Amino acid sequence: MANHHHALQHHFEDLEQQFESASLGMWAFLITEILFFGGLFAGYLVYRSLYPEAFAVGSYKLDVLLGGVNTVVLICSSLTMALAVYWAHKGERTKIVVFLFLTIVLGAAFLGIKAVEYTHKFHAGLAPGNAFSYDGPFADQVRIFYSFYFSMTGMHALHMVIGIGLLTYLIIRARQGAYTAEYSTPVEMIGLYWHFVDIVWIYLFPLLYLIGRS
Repeated sequence: MANHHHALQHHFEDLEQQFESASLGMWAFLITEILFFGGLFAGYLVYRSLYPEAFAVGSYKLDVLLGGVNTVVLICSSLTMALAVYWAHKGERTKIVVFLFLTIVLGAAFLGIKAVEYTHKFHAGLAPGNAFSYDGPFADQVRIFYSFYFSMTGMHALHMVIGIGLLTYLIIRARQGAYTAEYSTPVEMIGLYWHFVDIVWIYLFPLLYLIGRS
């Protein structure tokens, strides 16, 4: 019976109630994340409205190709994550592990490409702080742009690293047979987190790489 399932915590009546509680908690957490990233986005938009020419100059120095590839990579990772959740609902242990692993691979590819971008920016003297050495027009304002660029993409990358750690945990538990057709709540909750992180990038890419480049 569902109320005697090994994953049922003692303070819940059944697995459905436990899932609803977990879902509510995850959505509450994601709302706090929206507020956090919303502050960064708001600050970015305020300064962009004040210094549109300088932010356009800074944006033009970003690699749109690498940013575009990373966007495709994350969209594909959302697909593999959704498939992992789907097979978790079916209780297919092997397929859960396969699609979780593919999601990790795509997440790692995203971070690798981002590391290449960061390396290019450091070598070009565009990293914020004492390493900043840009001597073109609007230098001070371009420095503000790259401060936002590194803080926004850096926080996003940190969330990706956390997500990969969570996915690794899911793989370990899935291999142990923890997820069945009756119980796959952790896979679905971490899937929500992963999709949120992907959506954040969908907004970061045009704001940082595309707007104002013309």
